[in-house]
Amino acid sequence: MSASVSETVRRLSAAAAVAAAVVGAAALPAAAADHPSARPDRDRVVISDVRYDSPGRGERSNRLLNQEWVEVTNNSRHGVNLDGWTLSDSDGHTYTFRHYQLDGHATVRVHTGFGQDSRSDLYQDRRSHVWDREGDTATLRNDHGRFIDAASWGDSRRYDDNRNGHRRYDGNRYDHHRYDRH
Repeated sequence: MSASVSETVRRLSAAAAVAAAVVGAAALPAAAADHPSARPDRDRVVISDVRYDSPGRGERSNRLLNQEWVEVTNNSRHGVNLDGWTLSDSDGHTYTFRHYQLDGHATVRVHTGFGQDSRSDLYQDRRSHVWDREGDTATLRNDHGRFIDAASWGDSRRYDDNRNGHRRYDGNRYDHHRYDRH
């Protein structure tokens, strides 16, 4: 009788182990979705620099408009398809990336004015300045509208200084925000 009891216990233990493995495997994708490495675009594509205070700010020549820009950098070695991604300011001016692949370890500069798009320079084709020198926030979102990165300066520093990844620069530089993004 004791041999059949120990056999039953072994079978129940094995069944419990299999059930735990199945439950664990089913829960893994949900847990992985909340892990930062499961969202590779959020850490590898960033706003790396902003020039919002172009000389001759009161003028609206195309040359001066193109001296106002935001740089977006891909820090990974793999290219990222930015088609449908957006770059916007606090007032709702939005630039949408169209058919653009940002290569690995590459940077693209998004200018305000008109110009011929290239691998390293894109143009919003606007006739007036977008980025306010007194304060603004440049926000990068992916093609699903999810927050990727932001940089703000002046009076637009709306983010909590104590959050992880916050960097503040002096002078005409910007605050850079890389937070846990849900």
